[in-house]
Amino acid sequence: MQQTMRWFGPQDSVKLIDIKQAGAAGIVTALHQIPVGEIWSVQDIQERQEIIRNAGLEWTVVESLPVHEEIKRASGNYLQYIENYKISLKNLADCGIKIITYNFMPILDWVRTDHTFINDDGSKALLYNQDAFTYFDVFLLKRPNSENDYSDAEKEKALRFGDQLSEDEKALLFKNVLLGLPGSKINFTAEQILSLLDNYANINNEKLRENLIYFLAEVTPIAEQNGQKLAIHPDDPPFSVLGLPRIVSTEADLKAIFSAVPSTANGLCYCTGSLSADPKNNLEKIIDDYENRIHFLHLRNTIRESETVFRESEHLSGDVKMESIVEKLLILMNKTKTSLPMRPDHGFLHEVDQKTETYPGYSLTGRLKGLAELRGLEMGIAYKLNL
Repeated sequence: MQQTMRWFGPQDSVKLIDIKQAGAAGIVTALHQIPVGEIWSVQDIQERQEIIRNAGLEWTVVESLPVHEEIKRASGNYLQYIENYKISLKNLADCGIKIITYNFMPILDWVRTDHTFINDDGSKALLYNQDAFTYFDVFLLKRPNSENDYSDAEKEKALRFGDQLSEDEKALLFKNVLLGLPGSKINFTAEQILSLLDNYANINNEKLRENLIYFLAEVTPIAEQNGQKLAIHPDDPPFSVLGLPRIVSTEADLKAIFSAVPSTANGLCYCTGSLSADPKNNLEKIIDDYENRIHFLHLRNTIRESETVFRESEHLSGDVKMESIVEKLLILMNKTKTSLPMRPDHGFLHEVDQKTETYPGYSLTGRLKGLAELRGLEMGIAYKLNL
């Protein structure tokens, strides 16, 4: 596997020299300074490439070339935004960048209710608690009609959870859920999120899937012509939040997307953490079913503590049987004569990094620990398989 690390750009507190010295060769990044929907120019792409190359590294994967909300809703100026997306794809191809990650999650990217869950060793992890989220949705945000999305028992549990929180803890929960997008340190306000949710009032899973397939039918031929691979990131968590539709959560979702646009340029960012948060997903079967659609690897692990709580765990220990996953991936790469780019996704916040401002899940030490563990696992399995 190609060892890569995500870097949020020149403003990232994690420096390229740190990533270089850790042994990664590839950088996964994006032009976060460009507003969503605007064209990524060749000049802007090359300027970022030069910064990365001067550090002895290479920009190998885009994460993400974001999809404008109007494309997801098929409304407003969406046709122009699709044309802009095509131009950005061509410009990236002209600069030699061939793997493009994106997601189709409405409004919010990944969602957690606790960004600083304390592990037994004192390190901190990301956690999702459905009772906390329900409390946020119904009693803090007070989303209109949100009470209809939960049973009486679920609302009672959520209220009991919230009754134990101080005002500061309630404010922190609100901040955690509405963190915004990777690369940004700006939180949504209640007014902003409620206004954005109104835009999706008439969009269900079927309509959102229809809009995704239209988008893919437009941009996939461009990617194919450019020799590029599009890699959609699964929903995180893989179920509805805030009443929003989710359409990249299950094996059935993947089948629908890949069947509708059969080009192998229409592919998957295989994220073990996102997919495993739904225990019904068979991660090994997904590799078998979509071996020619997997273009980028996010390897991380989660532990489901109960039906309503899951948290990030160490990369090699959790509900994901990482040894089996890596073995299947190595066999696949040997079969196809490829080397898929991989990054350790998320990581614990260790004491050494707790005074450094980083995006939750993206501190340096926790990800480097994951990278080292995954590299060692890969080498051991490759030796066992004589690859």
